[in-house]
Amino acid sequence: MTDTAAYTLAVPPLFAALAPARDVLIAGAGGGFDIYAGLPLALALWQAGKRVHLASLSFSELELLDRQVWVDEHVAAIRPDTLSPDWYFPEGHLARWLAGRDLPSTVYAFPPLGVQTLREAYRHLVDRLDVDAIVLVDGGTDILLRGDESGLGTPVEDITSLAAVAGLDVPIRLVSSLGFGIDAHDGVNHVEVLENLAALDREGGYLGALSIPGSSREAVLYREAVAQGQAATPHRPSIVQGQIAAATGGAFGDVRFSRRTGDGDLFVNPLMAIYFSVDLPRLAARCLYLDRIENTIGRRQVITRIEAFRDELRAARVPRAYPH
Repeated sequence: MTDTAAYTLAVPPLFAALAPARDVLIAGAGGGFDIYAGLPLALALWQAGKRVHLASLSFSELELLDRQVWVDEHVAAIRPDTLSPDWYFPEGHLARWLAGRDLPSTVYAFPPLGVQTLREAYRHLVDRLDVDAIVLVDGGTDILLRGDESGLGTPVEDITSLAAVAGLDVPIRLVSSLGFGIDAHDGVNHVEVLENLAALDREGGYLGALSIPGSSREAVLYREAVAQGQAATPHRPSIVQGQIAAATGGAFGDVRFSRRTGDGDLFVNPLMAIYFSVDLPRLAARCLYLDRIENTIGRRQVITRIEAFRDELRAARVPRAYPH
């Protein structure tokens, strides 16, 4: 587990925790465009001389890819020239954007899996790339929920990723959440998120909050990548990444960047441009149903076991409004 006792105000704990690492795997925990939430962090680590690799739990039809793309049973290596007949392909769009910026441009992709199979896919990448640090990134905050909250958002992929990586023997394992407030649309109460972060802080598992400066190279390139991804996926641009990108540019309130948002009442604000980071093993230890999904092979098993846990939950926490 991460030792938070030595952290200081002068060095962001997220970067202090990653300082000993040589090869960092940044992986989108929740699927789809989540990996884009890790791009600002990846850009900063590349600039600092780290070897950084990207991975994504994919919602694309990966089974349609050519056989040579697969480096293991459940791991596809998506490169700039990888073609897919599926119109929804964030990993391919990101690989092409990275290549256009002369950055490492392979994005590894996993199909939706259960914990055991996803862990084996991660283990293959850890061995293949000699990874000594993993950062799961979540676009939103539902990965930070423990199970007894008033609403869990969309936890299936996030918690499968959390459980899979919790069982790996990798020295440094972290979770970074970007997009505070976005999951309110899916029923997440963010007072409960803050309560969970406070509990993690008491247990030595909170690595603090780190804002992405809007004029920084990382923010400028992130916004560029998100815009390219939106243009390449006009029928389903990422509402999550669109809000985060807008927040990094100083936008505020009910910002309209896609027809997908309809008549919804968005609340884009600076909190969405902040990484909230925690120690992964300590976060996993607080999840009340991680043992329920440990032995799963497929995604459907994860769904049914989370539903069963919620059905059996005697009392969920009472949601509260933010008081200020």
